[in-house]
Amino acid sequence: MDKDHALEEMMGKLGDFGRYQCFQFILHILAAMTAGMHMLSLVTVAAVPDHRCYLPGIDSANHTEPWNSSLVLAAIPQNGQGKLENCVMYGTNNTIEPCQSYVYSTEYYTSSRGIEWDFVCGRRWMGAAAQTAYMFGVIAGSLLFGRLSDKLGRKKAFLWAGILQLLLGTSVAFTTDYYSFVALRFLYGIFGSGSYITGFVLTMEIVGPSKRSICGVTFQIMFAIGIMLLAAWGYLIDNRFYLQIVYALHAVVLLPHWFLMDESPRWLWAQGRARESVAIIEKALKFNGSTESIDTPALVSHCKATCAKYTDEHSAGTSDLFKTPRMLRKTLVICGSWFVNSVVYYGLSLNTGKLSGNPYFIMFLMGVVELPAYVIIVYFLDRVGHRALMSTMMIIGGIACLVIVALPHGSTTTTGVVMIGKLFISGSFSIIYKYSAELFPTVVRSSGVGLGSMCASFAGAFTPLINLLDTLNPKIPTTLFGFLALLSGFSAFFLPETIGKSLPQSLEDGEKFGVGDTCFTNCSGRRKSTESVELPETMVPLESMEKKP
Repeated sequence: MDKDHALEEMMGKLGDFGRYQCFQFILHILAAMTAGMHMLSLVTVAAVPDHRCYLPGIDSANHTEPWNSSLVLAAIPQNGQGKLENCVMYGTNNTIEPCQSYVYSTEYYTSSRGIEWDFVCGRRWMGAAAQTAYMFGVIAGSLLFGRLSDKLGRKKAFLWAGILQLLLGTSVAFTTDYYSFVALRFLYGIFGSGSYITGFVLTMEIVGPSKRSICGVTFQIMFAIGIMLLAAWGYLIDNRFYLQIVYALHAVVLLPHWFLMDESPRWLWAQGRARESVAIIEKALKFNGSTESIDTPALVSHCKATCAKYTDEHSAGTSDLFKTPRMLRKTLVICGSWFVNSVVYYGLSLNTGKLSGNPYFIMFLMGVVELPAYVIIVYFLDRVGHRALMSTMMIIGGIACLVIVALPHGSTTTTGVVMIGKLFISGSFSIIYKYSAELFPTVVRSSGVGLGSMCASFAGAFTPLINLLDTLNPKIPTTLFGFLALLSGFSAFFLPETIGKSLPQSLEDGEKFGVGDTCFTNCSGRRKSTESVELPETMVPLESMEKKP
């Protein structure tokens, strides 16, 4: 019996999802809720309401002329939709001049960073840069917390991320300088998703194989609930300072984890700390009310005597994903899917202010519409398969984006189609986590999922900048999102299905896995390709897996 088999035999005594795993899982998913709130906090904290030029002699410090007054209509040109231009006004001899200062609509917002620092017209890049800084922080956090959780432990990384997202989230509210604000947003991004990453890993390492899909989807549900809470607090608190403080204070729910949450038994075992690992399993068995017993002395001595891991685990790395033709093709398609899902997801989420209606209600709906997507996934995933369901949802999401382009700007129908697009992209985004983990062989599984996660984070960082292309033509960003989703969805048809298959272990297995299996030869997740290599299935310790969030 080798070291990993001994570990799996010990973990198997817990069952897939007993009371202990349920309690720990509830602690872990709270991090997904806070991550969703932190990720999109600028949508409300730095909101940019409808605006026009400040008109000297018409507007004053104590009075703002109604937008439909004859004086305003005579002083500001109108656009093609019959609305006032946001960035220009008439000058002398009816020449067009840029605004020197601005008047903002107070229908939904009276306080935000966007109003305070004028994130409008020629300064729109400032709002985009602040969100991009956060997403680059998420990229850095993915790298940092992946290593910290492997070196120091999952629990320590989780708790330090919670403490620092509380401190940095609060600090962001107090800063008065834009560039300090951007720098703090970057640091905020590093730790804002750190607990999410480590919490996801912890869950995947304590629940059994049959419950990993539903647990992974539940993380996505909690992320969506974070978005819904973001909108609810924004509606109730019309002050950007107090609103940011409230967002930051949600990290307080992660602090009791110091006393309630356990370290990963898998990580402790991998570090040779078998006695601590076995003690947690014994505690869990008691919590579950199980009568199973563990031979602690035998397991501890066995772990110490067999400390070496698979030798190919040490030698394999990210570069091996690109060395062979089939592995290269799968890696490129998967990374492209991560990138596209992320860019469309955040592209639609960050553009809520451009839709007609109450922006808080629309943001709330953006979170709500994700829930049916996850119900669809839970029901259909094992029936249809990862490949077909992910590809179809991306293609429908892409079609929705292209339909949006053809609809009148600001109409109710447009808002409805945006919600449909968000629903399907949210669904495909959640599938790709588990699909990637199953598609890559064991020795490079962590590297493959980490690479895909990094592609998603880069997409999230560039999405606010892509949205700035609407200054050239309002349809460009959404058109780009649509075509990217269609291209990525179609390319995913060429990936092999993983449901019902034994997963690849070595690099050689990964190269052979799914040969001849595409959606054009077998599009069902219920049938196995006869050409696909069959491998002895073993339950191996999961390495770090990083997210969306």
